[in-house]
Amino acid sequence: MASSKGEVVESCTQAGAADPRDGLPRPRLLRGRRGASGSGRDQSARDFRLFWWANAVDALGTQASGVVLPLLLLGLGHSPRTAGLVAGLSLAAGLLLGPLAAVPADRGARKTIMFWSAVVAALAMGSVAVTLLAGHLTLPHLVAAVLVERFATACHDAASRGTVALVCPPDDQPRAVARLAAADQGSLILGPALGGAAYQLFRALPFAADALSYAVVAGCVRAMRTDLKAAAAPSGEGLWRATAAGLHLVRRRPLLRLVLTWIALVNGVAAMLYYSAVFVLERSGSGALPLGLVLAVTGAAGLAGSLAAPKIAVRLGASRTLTTVTWLLAPLTAALALADGPWAYGVLLGAIGLLVPLPAVVLQTRALLTTEPELQARVGAVIATASGATAALAPVLAGLFAGRLNSAAPALGCAALLVLLAAHTTRRAALAEAAA
Repeated sequence: MASSKGEVVESCTQAGAADPRDGLPRPRLLRGRRGASGSGRDQSARDFRLFWWANAVDALGTQASGVVLPLLLLGLGHSPRTAGLVAGLSLAAGLLLGPLAAVPADRGARKTIMFWSAVVAALAMGSVAVTLLAGHLTLPHLVAAVLVERFATACHDAASRGTVALVCPPDDQPRAVARLAAADQGSLILGPALGGAAYQLFRALPFAADALSYAVVAGCVRAMRTDLKAAAAPSGEGLWRATAAGLHLVRRRPLLRLVLTWIALVNGVAAMLYYSAVFVLERSGSGALPLGLVLAVTGAAGLAGSLAAPKIAVRLGASRTLTTVTWLLAPLTAALALADGPWAYGVLLGAIGLLVPLPAVVLQTRALLTTEPELQARVGAVIATASGATAALAPVLAGLFAGRLNSAAPALGCAALLVLLAAHTTRRAALAEAAA
């Protein structure tokens, strides 16, 4: 989940005014009640810190509980198929409900949705911890709690998109996006380890920690001083038409289409490579520890890449960063076809994890800069839905390839997709430079 925003300094451009450099509309930021003064910037920095902590704590709690959920289901006597079904239902709920929650968020209910969705998620995970401690947790209760938590998280995620554009001045947004990405990468390193250790102590502890993390998110949202309402006139559109507004905007703007294509495809490739590595290492007899080390190396590399992304983008330029990294990903992915052990997977996946955040931060920042605040949540929901769909398909395809083809097939197939993406990105990369 995420957090909210503070009052922002005035933007020199308005939402409908074209930027002479690229012809793309710049976002209209909220007018801070104290103007573009030093105190306004101080409040912006304070609210972003709250937003960052909310994201970091939530991501850590989610990773800690998510990694042990299959273990809990298996420990309660359920089959791996049941565990996979629960995970699939949870993911589907988020993909379906997120775009709907984006509409009221863009219409001014952003902060309200973020606060109450965090409260609901805390209660759902808290109920799992309490009933597990009491020895009365049942499968229907667990499934219901997971679905409620996923529903609340999807609403929170949808509402929180666009917060950076409302809180941070345009010049600060690349650094803000990079810091948020770094927090996510850090949670990938620490969360599973903390969740596994906590589960060994008490099975309920990871879920109690996740509930506490949602409570912290709610507190951070409540503490923010901005109402997070984009300056837009009320719309008389119906729910479905308003929901589709984000999709229509993505279809009309070439830059947003590039962002969606790149993020969705690379996210799907990353998920495919991860599950393929799991299947190959498990088949080779590697234990959980080598796999955990591979994931830790990948997460640490992603953290480093996220932190370095703003400086590298400034030094190389947005267009060169985007094209160079996308072309580099293809041979690194193809090399995984020859990997035969944890060390090889760790090095190659680590290199991929280091590179991916560089263009990802560039593209996410450009999407923020060129999308009006009153459409931020809906555009973000469209991109997140496409990305989530490719990630959901990845384990299915990885399992199919592992069962019917040799272990090199997923890597070679992903490398071919990345070559096509690199060619497409090369033709479109000037859009990212123009939107800078």
